[in-house]
Amino acid sequence: MNQPQQPTRPTQEDNYGQSYTSSTTENGSLLNKAGQLLSKGSMGDLLGKLSTTQKVLGGALLVFGVSKLLSGNKAGKAAKASNGQQADTLNELLYFVNDRVEGYQRAAAESKDPQLSGYYKQLVSQSQQFANELNGYLRQQGHERQTSTTAKGKLYRGWMDAKAAITGFDESAILGSNIYGEEWALKAYEDALDDHTLTGAMRQAVERQSAQSQKTYRELQKLQAKQPA
Repeated sequence: MNQPQQPTRPTQEDNYGQSYTSSTTENGSLLNKAGQLLSKGSMGDLLGKLSTTQKVLGGALLVFGVSKLLSGNKAGKAAKASNGQQADTLNELLYFVNDRVEGYQRAAAESKDPQLSGYYKQLVSQSQQFANELNGYLRQQGHERQTSTTAKGKLYRGWMDAKAAITGFDESAILGSNIYGEEWALKAYEDALDDHTLTGAMRQAVERQSAQSQKTYRELQKLQAKQPA
């Protein structure tokens, strides 16, 4: 004789599944209803249909969404500010790099020493490469190339030309002028590297150029020391 089967008691998982399904169905219905109520402009009716839990959950989601929106806006503004600062720093540095180009062009034209003149021409080429590299980063950020020089550099070169017209060109004086100009460049690189918005490849490029400028500065000092008194 077959024994009557005992009724199966619902497990905790079954209750959870039924509850979840019921909640999901209810939430879906409420969402549909919410759309209809909102289309009629009845926010009061919508709030009246929501349970306390749903109101709390909805409020939390709203706060989370607003916070993400605000943080996204802040991040975007910070990125724009950083790019603007980088552009300002690169522009300022380029004034002195362009001074460097013109200074060595002038030295190469004035020097009567073939070896020194050849060395100055190498430094012209190096300075132009520096300027092209920095301008490349400016262009990546949507800015125009910077080709201007400093007012200080223009005045100094004008004064050196006037002095040379009276006393003539002197190799030691030309070297001294180049050393002075290199000191300006080194200070400009130092100021640029103080800007912590310069990061990654851009910062590495400025550091590399600064190291080359320091090397040139030491070499010019050695060359001047070899000049006859």
